[in-house]
Amino acid sequence: MSETTSGVVSVSRRIEAPAEQIFAVLADPNRHTELDGTDMLRGVESGGPISGVGDRFVMNMFFEHFGGPYRMDNHVVDFEPGRKIAWAPAAGDEKAGNGSTPVGEPVGHRWIFELAPEGPDATMVTESYDCTAAPESLQKVVNGGEHWRAGMEATLVKLDEVCSA
Repeated sequence: MSETTSGVVSVSRRIEAPAEQIFAVLADPNRHTELDGTDMLRGVESGGPISGVGDRFVMNMFFEHFGGPYRMDNHVVDFEPGRKIAWAPAAGDEKAGNGSTPVGEPVGHRWIFELAPEGPDATMVTESYDCTAAPESLQKVVNGGEHWRAGMEATLVKLDEVCSA
């Protein structure tokens, strides 16, 4: 299932695993490369398991549009154990965003995972990309978030594989 609402793209998948198990994987940045459906993540530079709002983790990334490798400094902005986790990316170096965004300062887009338990051993997981507060230039580059849809769908397939194994 997928949905688009002006600057917010969401995809959902039912995963045969408890919400707490899925959340534990999402809250560990060290596991994110296993889940990456965009093939952009290259590894965690810093940050352990996420424990709450205000935590940060830095990912090594690769995106041809930005000229290759760069870093993203992710600021956790929502954290409800077993239910919801979200982070606001910020440029981690001058290469991120082609140098058009300040390093270390979130630019207005968010990655959000919401989990809705469907019994003890199944969960509806919704991943959303929200760029409604991002600069128009970023919204244009990602086509209002549509650029990420296929990668998000692939991420949920990988999350399913990891959590159902």
